Amino acid sequence: MIIVPIKEGENIERALKKFKRKFEKTGTVKEIRARQAFEKPSVRKREERRHAVYVQKMFQSLD
Repeated sequence: MIIVPIKEGENIERALKKFKRKFEKTGTVKEIRARQAFEKPSVRKREERRHAVYVQKMFQSLD
């Protein structure tokens, strides 16, 4: 449960902004999206390798 302490006279928009920031840091939405569709471990590894190659090429092009 996320608890956001609100000071006396604090704007509700500011409190909502604090809540949203804390909620994003928990990673709940990211986890829910990941659980919606099962991804095989081999597919996940393949994507990670593909991303690593992309990042490596990107850094090499900057040199």
